[in-house]
Amino acid sequence: MDIRQLRYFLAIANEGQITRAARVLNMEQPPLSRQLRQIEHELEVTLFDRSGHKLNLTPAGEILRQKAELLIQQFHETIQEVKEVDEGVLGILSIGAVVSCISLLPPKIKSFREQYPEVTFKISEGDHFLLAKQLEQRTIELIVARLPFEATSEMSPYSVLHLPSDPFVAVLPSHWGLAATHHSIRMHELADIPFLTLKTDETTAMHNRVMNECKRHGFEPAVICECSSVAIIIALVASGIGGTILPRSVMASFPLSVIKMLPIADINSESDVGIVWLKDRYLSKSARHFISMFNED
Repeated sequence: MDIRQLRYFLAIANEGQITRAARVLNMEQPPLSRQLRQIEHELEVTLFDRSGHKLNLTPAGEILRQKAELLIQQFHETIQEVKEVDEGVLGILSIGAVVSCISLLPPKIKSFREQYPEVTFKISEGDHFLLAKQLEQRTIELIVARLPFEATSEMSPYSVLHLPSDPFVAVLPSHWGLAATHHSIRMHELADIPFLTLKTDETTAMHNRVMNECKRHGFEPAVICECSSVAIIIALVASGIGGTILPRSVMASFPLSVIKMLPIADINSESDVGIVWLKDRYLSKSARHFISMFNED
């Protein structure tokens, strides 16, 4: 069995019909059927359940699908790595970022583009689990995220470059008395405010860190909204609905006059940040150079 046959098998698995798969592969149906029989004969297994209108993978077929996708991806990565030996830094660099880390990208992208003007960028936003899936599928090469990175890799462990920690700050409507009269704030002064928190059903580490810090100072915040979007939380603060605690770098993306950012004098925690990529998997030359720019800090 070779790479060509693996591509045939994946086309059938993805389409669920040999006719549609043959159309995708731009070949006739009978030769594709023969190739499938040949693969099954060589492996001595049945890869598809043929009892219905659609071909469904058997357990053996599902294992082959997972392994075939990985093998073909590694095959393409090997070809690209060999080609890059004699090429400069160019092409498209695909990056994932959680919203609370977006502000870390513009200065690095600006500097990178000055050095490598032939590289263009594609940036995806999402939570840890969505971005981890895109990383596995190789639609992105690296992720800028809050740590700990809460997704897990089924195929390969992660490499992580830890960046400087990011202090937490209080973010309040600028017309509130606390914001108008303070240049900094202490945790107990936030005990009675309507509290907004950044949290999804799956990514909870930063939320838990803030909640634990509140408890350490003797109060449990009155949370009126849990939200997965930084932009929505900032909009709620700007509307005077509540206040929140966020990493300081987040606010670089939201320079609004109707909100005020206050350092917290007695908080005993910071937000950890890092770059995440798949360990022992191919990284393009542009991705390696981009990571090295953060490593210089």
